[in-house]
Amino acid sequence: MERKSAIDLFGAVSLIGFSMLLAVNQVAIKLGNTGFQPVFMAGARSVGALAVLLIWMRLRGVPFRIMPGTVPMGILLGTLFSIEFACLFFALDWTTVARTSILFYTMPVWLGFAAHFLIEGDRLTPRKLMGQGLAVAGVVVAVTMRAEGGEATLLGDALALAGAFCWAGIALIARISPISKSPPEMQLFWQLAVSGPALVLLALWFGPFLRDPQLYHWAILGFQIVFIASLGFLFWFWLLSIYPASSVASFSFLSPVLGVALGWLLLGEHVGPQILLALVLVCAGLILINRPRKDRPR
Repeated sequence: MERKSAIDLFGAVSLIGFSMLLAVNQVAIKLGNTGFQPVFMAGARSVGALAVLLIWMRLRGVPFRIMPGTVPMGILLGTLFSIEFACLFFALDWTTVARTSILFYTMPVWLGFAAHFLIEGDRLTPRKLMGQGLAVAGVVVAVTMRAEGGEATLLGDALALAGAFCWAGIALIARISPISKSPPEMQLFWQLAVSGPALVLLALWFGPFLRDPQLYHWAILGFQIVFIASLGFLFWFWLLSIYPASSVASFSFLSPVLGVALGWLLLGEHVGPQILLALVLVCAGLILINRPRKDRPR
């Protein structure tokens, strides 16, 4: 498909579906952490997803070709991917799905700030700045207002936010570096090929790999390998190659809404007024960021 300047119906439906998938993934990671050490599960997911990706490329006839000048950026993508998911998996070990969803999906805010300076034609308008301010206020509320005695820790919140920064960095590199000329499959290859062994080795410092996994834990790992870390991310990179980066990223405002709802519905997490306030502020900010500008009549 040719590159487009705005989100169309196909893009909107695709991004809504992807947001739902990501919200389900938050719950999957939380449950998976009861059977696997978080860093090991993240690494195993990357290793399995790399195998799925290579099979996909072979079946689709996508050539495995490393373009000149892309190796350093490929390694950087993989490094950021490793840090992002080490942070996310540990965040869900130390805080709730609701809080992680709100903080992790502020990624478009940080991407918007960076894109203003680094991506031509992706400037912050007064409306977008207002949206950025609301979203940042939501982050402050989520981090500073917490119930006493709950499972949410400041470290878990900080790790979720660090994961969002890394995700924004990945999206930015995929747009402005030489690796942007590589097909989405090769961009994802670098992330999985670097993060798989890196995370498994890192897991050696965090205790036993297994936490008494049951059959459903293995099913969760398989779901993440096939539908999230390989085909899901491949689909996201493909959308990023067609639509504006900030618009693609801003559709993730649906994921915190769904993440909070699923955390409450499936895991029985307490959703207090402060979480709802943070959710409203972040989502309102992201909607403002993504709201299309009305063209002036000619």
